[in-house]
Amino acid sequence: MAPAITLAAETELSAANTGFMLICSALVMLMTPALAFFYGGMVRVKSTLNMLMMSFISLGIVTILWVLYGFSMAFGTDSGSIIGWSSDYVGFTGIGPADLWDGYTIPIYVFAVFQLMFAIITPALISGALADRVKFTAWALFVALWATIVYFPVAHWVWGTGGWAFELGVIDFAGGTAVHINAGAAALGVILVIGKRIGFKKDPMRPHSLPLVMLGAGLLWFGWFGFNAGSWLGNDDGVGALMFINTQIATAAAMLAWLIYEKLRHGAFTTLGAASGAVAGLVAITPAGGAVDPLGAIAVGAIAGLLCAMAVGLKYKFGYDDSLDVVGVHLVGGVVGSLLIGFFASGKGQSEVEGLFYGGGLDQFWKQCAGVFAVLAYSLVASAVLAFLIDKTIGMRVSEDDEVAGIDQAEHAETAYDFSGAGGGASRTASAPAPVAEAASKKVDA
Repeated sequence: MAPAITLAAETELSAANTGFMLICSALVMLMTPALAFFYGGMVRVKSTLNMLMMSFISLGIVTILWVLYGFSMAFGTDSGSIIGWSSDYVGFTGIGPADLWDGYTIPIYVFAVFQLMFAIITPALISGALADRVKFTAWALFVALWATIVYFPVAHWVWGTGGWAFELGVIDFAGGTAVHINAGAAALGVILVIGKRIGFKKDPMRPHSLPLVMLGAGLLWFGWFGFNAGSWLGNDDGVGALMFINTQIATAAAMLAWLIYEKLRHGAFTTLGAASGAVAGLVAITPAGGAVDPLGAIAVGAIAGLLCAMAVGLKYKFGYDDSLDVVGVHLVGGVVGSLLIGFFASGKGQSEVEGLFYGGGLDQFWKQCAGVFAVLAYSLVASAVLAFLIDKTIGMRVSEDDEVAGIDQAEHAETAYDFSGAGGGASRTASAPAPVAEAASKKVDA
């Protein structure tokens, strides 16, 4: 994420950069419904709507919190390198439509709404690990508390002027630490508290709609260009273009690496593997894409695709029920992409920092380690504590009967597919009374 630097006083609003950033903001907003489709297709039929709603509710809750105090906590005046606060940002009361973000040619409102979309999708990412078993009210409360206690402060550490990771020189172009490691570690913390699904490692829990998964992955890939290229906050010097092309390259490399591993390990190229590999590449290039060159992007994507494909099976070995592989893809992918900056940073992108393979030694690698493991530890512990407190008060999990029968009906009084009343063509007329079937047949013939 581009830092808030101060340039000359004559900086003026750029209509081109403002329009570009509004489009990027809309693309990032699209990623949350895309994530809902991606996750929704991966669960069983009886959990589809709940999975969609766990993403959609973040659009509501986080938006309001961001306006009230989240933006101020993340990007306000630094306090102790830990948190920000600016009274003008509370409720957006002190912001005018033409007020510019420091050192840039876009309004504060545009920067705020772009960052809002990051804040929305990050807790939504966590939901994939908790499929089938969490009360919707408990999830909504968790989103509100987690955004306040974890996301807003971590965003300040990484991207806010004065934040300790920002000042240390940790590179995170668009969210490897603040978004993906943060969400992946949180997912692990929560599932260690709430436990496994009924039937984990015993019952088949295959995706109910792989086309829906592929649709979600495709929309994520599309939206991710706004997520990544937009994080330079403008389009004047080519760094955003570098990030754009590296996003495409790394995603392609990761998808291919995952599929090759899958073929060698399991004997088939699966659609789920293609979708998951693509997402792994998107995750890994998110922190690194502004620092590496295109050949480095291939390396980052391929390494992430391979390691994430290997990591998703760890839940069966260690017994934690990460329903939709949030830990295996987002935590592992975020760690891989962030740490590889220390090896593949070219010095010709967002900064002059060079990694080990480009003559820069290991200095940047150790900085990346500090950012990665601090965010991982904080999010893991804080998220586990929040889940524990919610579980001991209002309860995190639905009842065993509701989980077995289906969380959609229990929590939302709806089902994703109406098998009793839908249908048409041969299946409909075949089950109709004879006169009705005959009339339908004559109508078709006519």
